[in-house]
Amino acid sequence: MAEDIFCGTKKLGFGLMRLPTKNPDDAADIDIGQVQQMVDLFMKRGFTYFDTALMYCGSASESATKRFLVERYPRSSFTLATKLHASYIQSAADCDKVFAGQLERTGAGYFDYYLIHDINVHSIETYNALKVFDWIQRKKAEGLVRHIGFSFHDSPELLDKVLGEHPEMEFVQIQLNYFDYENPGVRSRECYEVCVRHGKPIIIMEPVKGGTLVNVGTEIEQLYKSYNPDASVASWAIRFAASHKNVAMVLSGMSSLAQVEDNTGFMQDFVPLNDDEQALIGKAVGILNRAKAVPCTGCSYCTEGCPMHIAIPKYFALLNADLRQDPDGKAGWTIQREYYGNLAKSFGKASECIGCGQCEEICPQHLAVTRFLGDVAARFEQ
Repeated sequence: MAEDIFCGTKKLGFGLMRLPTKNPDDAADIDIGQVQQMVDLFMKRGFTYFDTALMYCGSASESATKRFLVERYPRSSFTLATKLHASYIQSAADCDKVFAGQLERTGAGYFDYYLIHDINVHSIETYNALKVFDWIQRKKAEGLVRHIGFSFHDSPELLDKVLGEHPEMEFVQIQLNYFDYENPGVRSRECYEVCVRHGKPIIIMEPVKGGTLVNVGTEIEQLYKSYNPDASVASWAIRFAASHKNVAMVLSGMSSLAQVEDNTGFMQDFVPLNDDEQALIGKAVGILNRAKAVPCTGCSYCTEGCPMHIAIPKYFALLNADLRQDPDGKAGWTIQREYYGNLAKSFGKASECIGCGQCEEICPQHLAVTRFLGDVAARFEQ
């Protein structure tokens, strides 16, 4: 199925959300000249998939794509994906308005892949109320979209429900990387398995988790280099994602010519991870987990009697991941913050802890649970 929808294209896609800028404090000030060089190398090596969205690069990514890609290459030589996000639509008419603007900004004429953006427990209410699933099918029938799908940041239960209700969706884009694979807050493996069960081709986003799995520390770097001195740290993460069955595309948000050179180098003739490499990644995950700020094992003993129904282990897993990805807390937005908001719709917020102490009495690790919940609230509820 993946071969039918993605036409045998190479598995690496160019994510256009972290493009180089002339002004480091202005994401919209894209260095078009540098990106042109990056695109040229990407295309020269036989890669053709580009992924953008309305809000990427300070809302400048789509218009920049016209300049560095659409105006410089024949339309049939590349495939372009963009998305409709719930935050831009308040009425059914808004869907057409946003879409028309995207066609105008990109100059693409049509989109090869169009996604309902970031389906989660909050946005699905908007998409259902405005009948966006029917709308996107109409765009495909009109020939303005070749293939329809959605990106997803939430639980495998919701993903299974959406795919069950909308079998017309041709592909799914999910977050998957070796750090989040078993994270109880993100549940990447389970979401991946839902897609496989429904027979949907999968696009992977965040394979290096915004750079977290590039800056992994000396111990892990040495672990990888001892096995293959020539392989970049990033290659381990991207190959991990690409080695999964049903994965048709792995997106890399490349921001320099050197990153394009590296990524296209090891993905040009992609070789899945072997058993020894998988085992090394398992060791790397163990090293990353040893450095957790909250040494929670996820046993969930604490949740059974919580009067506020707080998802304690899930919140701690998100806090650990967020502290590793954004140590200074200056990113403004991370995917962990989104997952926290999604979970908090079904569970009590960390700030709603009443300090009864039952969680600390039963915790096998003897953690200061209520204090750590305060850290979660300070991190995610500001």
